[in-house]
Amino acid sequence: MKINILYAAKDFVRSSLLMEMLSRQGYSLATVSKGREAAAMLADKSFDVLMVGQSLADEEGLVFLKNFRQKNKTMPVIAVLESPEAPLHHIPASLSQDLSLPHGLAPKGEESAGKITYKLAFFQLGADECLSFNQDLHESVARIRAVIRRTVPVQAEETVKVNEIELNMSSYTVKISGKEIDVTAKEFDLLYVFLSSPNRVLSRPYLIERVWGYNYFGSPRTVDVHIRRLRSKMGKASKYIHTVPCVGYKMIPNTK
Repeated sequence: MKINILYAAKDFVRSSLLMEMLSRQGYSLATVSKGREAAAMLADKSFDVLMVGQSLADEEGLVFLKNFRQKNKTMPVIAVLESPEAPLHHIPASLSQDLSLPHGLAPKGEESAGKITYKLAFFQLGADECLSFNQDLHESVARIRAVIRRTVPVQAEETVKVNEIELNMSSYTVKISGKEIDVTAKEFDLLYVFLSSPNRVLSRPYLIERVWGYNYFGSPRTVDVHIRRLRSKMGKASKYIHTVPCVGYKMIPNTK
């Protein structure tokens, strides 16, 4: 299934190669430069991972991260820093209670500013990983993949089963009543979204976001084509996928 990443930073010049490599790896990447824009997108759309720069166009990355973590404590956050080991010479007043040197390392009677690094500060405010612009690109991507494996549920699940439909997340195969059926990658991802969201109406734009990613600019009607093909392969089990006129689709599993 497509992993959707939101990257919030002041500019993306130095991280352009990292972004290109993530796209080639199959990740869907959306970018914003302002914290308020990022907050609006996070509230409106379903992202799996948040990447945040050291600075945003309208606020410091640390301030943005603190505010985000107050609302969302589970989404993985990866900081991409210009100088992770550089000292944080000034601690904003809003962060003074959140940042401190580890016990035993703070000189008695001295302030922490100038001794806490950006890397330590981002970790203390809730980042799951901190990357550097000077880091090897392949290592950076490997670290991002490791965070996703640890934190994004779809990566950890091996099988998803609803009624007679069973998805194997490791081998990317589908079985219905014990018999394997041949599906494309997009059909598999669509079926996963349905099975993991039973009894929920899923609009075409939502399915586009979850399966094709935010960079897809084609017609939402492509969803109808793929679902029609998927239903034809599912046989009698296709009865669980219901069309909701003018909206999208809904999976209603058999509760007997």
